[in-house]
Amino acid sequence: MTELRSRSSAASKRKAGAKQQTQSSSQKGETTVTNSGDDILQVVNVIIGIAAMVALGYTHAVYMSTIHENWMWFTNIKEVEREISFRTESGLYYSYYKQMVNAPSITQGLYAITHDNLTEHPSTINVLERMNIYQEIVLSILYRILPLKNFLEPVFFYINSVFALHGMLVCSLFATAWMLSGSWLGGALAGCFYLFNRLDTTRVEYVIPLRESFSLPFLWLQIAAISFYLKPNIQKSREKFCIGLIMASTFLFSLCWQFNQFILLLQALALFGVWILDMVPAHKVRVVLLSQALSLFLVCLLQSINKMILGSLVMSFIPATFLLMYFKGDNLTPCTIPSRIFKVAFYSFSVLLLMLVFNLAAKTVLNLEADEHIFKFLLNKFGIGNPRDFDSRLYLCIEAFGFLQLDTYERMSKLLVFPLYVGTHLTILIVLFIAVMQNWSNHSYEEGLKDHPAKHSHLLSSRPDLAFHAVQTVFFGALAMSTLRMKYLWTPYMCILAGFGVADYKGWRCVLAKLRSNQEVVVQIARHLTSIAVLALLFAIALPPALKELEDLKEFWDPDTVELMEWIKKNTAPLAAFSGSMQLMAGVKLCTGRPITNHPHYEDKLLRIKTKELYQYYAKREPEDVHSLMVKYKTDYIILEDSICLAPSRGGCRLPDLLDVDNGVIPDSGKAEPGLVKSHVPRFCDEVRRQTPNYSKYFKHVFTNKTFRIYKIVQ
Repeated sequence: MTELRSRSSAASKRKAGAKQQTQSSSQKGETTVTNSGDDILQVVNVIIGIAAMVALGYTHAVYMSTIHENWMWFTNIKEVEREISFRTESGLYYSYYKQMVNAPSITQGLYAITHDNLTEHPSTINVLERMNIYQEIVLSILYRILPLKNFLEPVFFYINSVFALHGMLVCSLFATAWMLSGSWLGGALAGCFYLFNRLDTTRVEYVIPLRESFSLPFLWLQIAAISFYLKPNIQKSREKFCIGLIMASTFLFSLCWQFNQFILLLQALALFGVWILDMVPAHKVRVVLLSQALSLFLVCLLQSINKMILGSLVMSFIPATFLLMYFKGDNLTPCTIPSRIFKVAFYSFSVLLLMLVFNLAAKTVLNLEADEHIFKFLLNKFGIGNPRDFDSRLYLCIEAFGFLQLDTYERMSKLLVFPLYVGTHLTILIVLFIAVMQNWSNHSYEEGLKDHPAKHSHLLSSRPDLAFHAVQTVFFGALAMSTLRMKYLWTPYMCILAGFGVADYKGWRCVLAKLRSNQEVVVQIARHLTSIAVLALLFAIALPPALKELEDLKEFWDPDTVELMEWIKKNTAPLAAFSGSMQLMAGVKLCTGRPITNHPHYEDKLLRIKTKELYQYYAKREPEDVHSLMVKYKTDYIILEDSICLAPSRGGCRLPDLLDVDNGVIPDSGKAEPGLVKSHVPRFCDEVRRQTPNYSKYFKHVFTNKTFRIYKIVQ
């Protein structure tokens, strides 16, 4: 029905409506301006964080390069001295880079490496199959095709590439701590902790060509990618990018290190743990495990079907986990907490049992024995295996394979890392336990309500990445404590979790909530001021000694080894084969290019048997026996070292003692034990120096200096 109304009333209502609309528009505009301002600040913050990350990575690379130069005076010493400075297996790996750089062509260089008769004379081997040297191949090809020859020597391109990778490693630690804490100050703390604690976080500055120097940067890049991938509710495009990065970094890590399988096994165990505890979705665990499997399979193909990879425990654990996932399903089924604990224990036992069954089947089919020395070493380390096994004792007598020393904790405590790490990691583990109990309680409460599923929350609902890091750090820590060499897996994690613990937003919010001061501004001020204070304290403690160290200038000096290498090059035929200690033989191959009979890459069963037979010149053996072994392996010269032959007793860890025990002889520094007899045969390496007729008719003394003696085999 039509209604007439006063013009004045209508006019007033129109004015009021217009005013409200104007006010509303004004409020929206203010909100837009505010949001725009916040976005700009966030972008600026990210840019500053990225700049700090890159700067810290670059600083670390330059720092490592400077320390290496200060120790060696690498730019000033002779080429032979540079090569000798690559001790033991480092020299062996670098020799393939040198070989490729100096080859007439890339094709001829690759052929020589895949048909190598210099490394294990008189055998011909495919080095690409036996060793992880693709990094040397790639770097040598890059050096040949890039316009670098006129201003950069091959060795400097090589070592600077490694230092650059370790700059990337620090960036990865920075990014991981940043993602976990929500502040790039947390990343800065992690990076600075790593840099200032370098005695315990890295050894790249003096073992540049080691496999771990190439592989660990890719491992920490992979861990950073996994950390982002495990976050809930990330965009599809970012998720796909993370999967690609995980795949690429896992592949490169696996390609660069023969011990990849053991590290990936620990990571797979951590992923299984957070899945079985229902902290990480099953589909994300499957993606990472599949990336591991595909990466290892690709490496296996590139190494001409490397059986050790196919027969590794991790390649058995992954299908065992997939099989268990298939039968268990992705989601928790409602049940009581005691039932849940029983199921977790049952599933864990089942997956380990399946892994062992699959692994035994794989090794039987492949007839694999190359890795048996690793398991013998592990058994002997804990007093279970044969205490007289030569290969196990050889490893156990090396300091790097001993238990983690207590002074590591002392040094890292003085530089703040260890106390902060312990407090943070214990807190996370407690929170993880509470979160698991909350989750299981929620599902227990809904037992019988299967038709009405609910999405439950717990303390780590939004932080599955943190649960993964907490569990993986436990595995890395256990490995590091059992084997000193592996501490470089655990100490970077200490730096990440210490930085995270200081700068974590949610942690500070929780703490301040207990103090009734959890306003946003207070939380941000508290965590940022604390981060800056810890950084300042770290610099005050660590920077003066670091700067003092940079003033300490040294020079590489090993005249006896230089004299040895130069004599070999001038006085022996190019195809004359040499035998000696594994460590020395790597240097002989690198510096002289002569064939060698044995080397320190101790991962092949036949090579281990061969090395033990060749080492009889350090045992109590008759000259005829030693001569027959040298002839068997077509050896032309043996190099003996008094530092080995006449070494003082070290609790049964001298090489001569190890050989005596393996030969059933009471060692000089030992006592009678069941099964050992006293030998009246003199030690060959000491007796041959006298050149009595029964020795000189087999071995002709041709060179000596204060450290080395060379004998030519009389054919």
